[in-house]
Amino acid sequence: MEPWYLERLLKTQLNRRGFLVGTGMLTSFLIAQSNSAIAQRGSRIIAQPKFKSYPFSLGVTSGEPLPDSVLLWTRLAPDPLNGGGMSAANVEVQWQVSLDEKMSKVVKRGKTLATPSLGHSVHIDVRGLEPARWYWYQFKVGNQVSQIGRTRTAPAVGRKTENFRFAFASCQDWESGYYAAYKQMAAEELDLVIFLGDYIYEGAPRPGKIRQHNSKETVTLEEYRNRYALYRSDPNLQASHAAFPWVVTWDDHEFDNNWANNIPEDEQSPEQFLARRIAAFQAYYEHMPLRLSAKPNKGNMQLYRRLTFGDLVEFNVLDTRQYRTDQPCGDSIKPRCDAALDKNATMTGSQQEKWLFSGLNRSQARWNVIAQQVVFTQHDWKAGENSAFNLDAWDGYVAARSRILNFLQNRKPNNPVVITGDTHSNWVSDLKADFNNPKSPTVGTEFVGTSITSGFSASDILEKALPESPWVKYFNGRQRGYVICDLNQQRWRTDFRLLPQSLPDKPTVPDVNAPITTAVSFELPNNGVVSRV
Repeated sequence: MEPWYLERLLKTQLNRRGFLVGTGMLTSFLIAQSNSAIAQRGSRIIAQPKFKSYPFSLGVTSGEPLPDSVLLWTRLAPDPLNGGGMSAANVEVQWQVSLDEKMSKVVKRGKTLATPSLGHSVHIDVRGLEPARWYWYQFKVGNQVSQIGRTRTAPAVGRKTENFRFAFASCQDWESGYYAAYKQMAAEELDLVIFLGDYIYEGAPRPGKIRQHNSKETVTLEEYRNRYALYRSDPNLQASHAAFPWVVTWDDHEFDNNWANNIPEDEQSPEQFLARRIAAFQAYYEHMPLRLSAKPNKGNMQLYRRLTFGDLVEFNVLDTRQYRTDQPCGDSIKPRCDAALDKNATMTGSQQEKWLFSGLNRSQARWNVIAQQVVFTQHDWKAGENSAFNLDAWDGYVAARSRILNFLQNRKPNNPVVITGDTHSNWVSDLKADFNNPKSPTVGTEFVGTSITSGFSASDILEKALPESPWVKYFNGRQRGYVICDLNQQRWRTDFRLLPQSLPDKPTVPDVNAPITTAVSFELPNNGVVSRV
């Protein structure tokens, strides 16, 4: 990314004059509006609102790139940490898309309503764009204009595509440290960012942390909204959001730690849990660049989907929380019980599993990615004769994982790669057809990325236990950061981009300006086995 563009993204106070330039454009776009509210379909609409503070305090982002469209997002929030600070009225928002960052070559423009029912967030599905092209976008409300964001459409499905470069990240606990990783990510050259869960953490403030949460544990819609606003207020996170299109999925902390379908972590009545689920799902939709198809309905949300980029890579984005059965052996790290082998224990639900298999079976992409939340590979956490497993991950759903491994072995989709978050540590592993037989065929690869900030305290334990899992080729639980994947038709390269190791009992990222380095790289050749380079 050009330095001048990064500098612009990192600024929190921007030049408000740059919304439209170029001969004749200002006249054609800014139609005179009445300062009074008008009535439409029984709802009050404010066309020219006035704000006490900057309404685009949470930044802008884009997502869900298709060959002819992207989704543009912002939320009006002049008082972001106190419910947003908007009146209970619909507000007209203008948007535009340009071929250049000066917004002088506008190709699409329109208006929409930011409504109180969705926290005055807006989700604009811009259609009619050209494939594999960079665009810039901006919003305007009243006399205020937003930051300028940058986005990119996907190559046409099946079109010969030589290169694709994306980052994936997860687990950005506000209280654990600063978002130095996002400051570095915003300067990368990327086509896409994939976020694999734990965008917020729902817990109450913890004494002595470097940054503090802004309420007790989130339960209500307003509390979830304020928590997302807190996280999105970070300028480095905003810069990364504005620099590239994002594809997102959730894990547990967007709602409730280790939740499973309709099962909470703590004692709650079904009515309380459903009310909290409805609030959490709505707040998630309000703050993510998701299309209307993902809008929640009575505590249900369609989040698993597939995105294809030319003939090079196809992403199967999973939801391993909403449809899973309760953890068969509990959700802690301990010996596995017989129930983990139950074929009815599911991480994805039967419908999503069939959808995954159908897509992989039809795919013509060179690389087939399963983007999901919790560690897929078997990992024994205990050295010696006895074993212990993370039973909230796929190690607690052995039969469900075996069905996927059997499919990969028998149907042989091109180059299956699993990318994973959740565990706050880095892993590279071969996917074995049978983990109980280390000599069984390798049917794919898993790359697990560390956290943006969230801590990990089990490095010593896992390092001692690594010989129990000989398919593991790399482990690092001591550093935070993100992962970059660079793809072409011949090979996949993964760079683990990591911040300096923090001191024990200290914040994981105490320096917002911490440098980042490529700690280690791995390459996966087409139809080959991953190795360190």
